[in-house]
Amino acid sequence: MTEILREIGMIARALDSISNIEFKEYDLTKGQYLYLIRICENPGVIQEQIIEMIKVDRSTANRAVQKLVDNGFVEKREDEHNKKIKRLYPTDKGNTIYPFIKNENEYSEKMALKGLAEDEVEIVQKLLQQIRKNVEKDWDFVKKGNKRNY
Repeated sequence: MTEILREIGMIARALDSISNIEFKEYDLTKGQYLYLIRICENPGVIQEQIIEMIKVDRSTANRAVQKLVDNGFVEKREDEHNKKIKRLYPTDKGNTIYPFIKNENEYSEKMALKGLAEDEVEIVQKLLQQIRKNVEKDWDFVKKGNKRNY
């Protein structure tokens, strides 16, 4: 048995831990930066779209987004056509920290890919995209209340 998913998990947890430590001084914790960067890159996004982008459950997204709102990084605005829909927008505070988060992300990626040739990076990216697509199918299936057969 290969341990590819364990390796991916270790990488993800290590990078998440680094980010949480580095963003703590900005009152961004527990992966909130993931939400903020998506909202900054997609102003007016709705929470359901964020859930799909990050692959988290509704309650996790609710807590993270509400914390961003409470801390002044994000604001919720009613959709002009449907008052039930709340769109998410970065505030000035959120937009101010966005470049720092983006730079940290770019630096982490550069360090993670250090020593790999350009063609190797392309191969890794294509393979990881395929793995993500495979996992997304199961994620969608299980999210809808189904059980996988092992």
